[in-house]
Amino acid sequence: MLRNREIQLYMLVFIAITLTAIVAAIVLFSAHVALFVFVTAAILILCSLLFTKWRYNEIAKLSGYLRRITSGDYSLDLRDNHEGELSILKSDIYKVTLKLSEHSSLLQQDKVKLTNAISDISHQLKTPLTSMMVMADLLGDTKLEDSKRVEFTENIRVQLERIEWLVSSLLKLSKMDAGTVPFKKDTVYVAELVERAIQPVLVPMDVKQLTLHITGDKEVSFIGDFNWSTEALINIFKNCVEHTEDSGEISISFSENTLFTQIIISDNGKGIPKEDLPYIFKRFYKGKNAGEESIGIGLAMAYSIIKSQQGDFEVRSEISKGTQFFIKFYKRVI
Repeated sequence: MLRNREIQLYMLVFIAITLTAIVAAIVLFSAHVALFVFVTAAILILCSLLFTKWRYNEIAKLSGYLRRITSGDYSLDLRDNHEGELSILKSDIYKVTLKLSEHSSLLQQDKVKLTNAISDISHQLKTPLTSMMVMADLLGDTKLEDSKRVEFTENIRVQLERIEWLVSSLLKLSKMDAGTVPFKKDTVYVAELVERAIQPVLVPMDVKQLTLHITGDKEVSFIGDFNWSTEALINIFKNCVEHTEDSGEISISFSENTLFTQIIISDNGKGIPKEDLPYIFKRFYKGKNAGEESIGIGLAMAYSIIKSQQGDFEVRSEISKGTQFFIKFYKRVI
């Protein structure tokens, strides 16, 4: 402590003042008064040194705490019930420690999510890549029949389209997770939205001879992004078509009130098991009734898009009775 420059300067000033006071006491009063001044000054210097040493010890403890915190030990509790600058400093350090602990926990969770995502993506890409490698080797056979060559080539094209869709979907999801997607705030008419979103699934619906029912006022609307909302509905429609048996029905209804605009999409297909319902919006989750070609990312994307527009997405389902998707876009209150 005495090696610190500020303490040395402090002691020199204190001693100079004490000597000046002693000399003045001898000249103006007597030696007894000078002795009293000397003793009093000595006691004050000693008390000051003891107090300063205590403060330096406390600061040294805080420095030790900070070193432990920087090394990753966030379990320290520095708070006390006293008043004063050191107590305030301890409380502030404790608050910072809590924030660092929360950030560390979030980073750890992000690492786990990233690891799981990479594992899931690798698993999803492995199957089509393996299939294409096998068929590419077969195509190299000069004795391969033309019909088989056409079949394998078409199969490779389908697998490439699947990989392209998967990569594109993951890029969109990553942008939404990062908050870099600029969702527009336009007036979206639900009738036009449904008409646009249903187009990509009309052919598979026709193949399975599904009946489509659409009910709703053309003036029903909400504030959102038309293109991204279309993307969400396409994924929901694809799920309905995939899980509805031949000659089944798909119903779409929409309405609007003072609180929200609601879209209800229903099918009379296989339904979703009760134990799968809590996880259907989880990426790469495949329920018991999922098809072999299902990746488990469509509903996750639809959920992210709707939630990113301050909407609500709910699913109700019963085995062998079908599934209902409830989408709500709430009115903006100023």
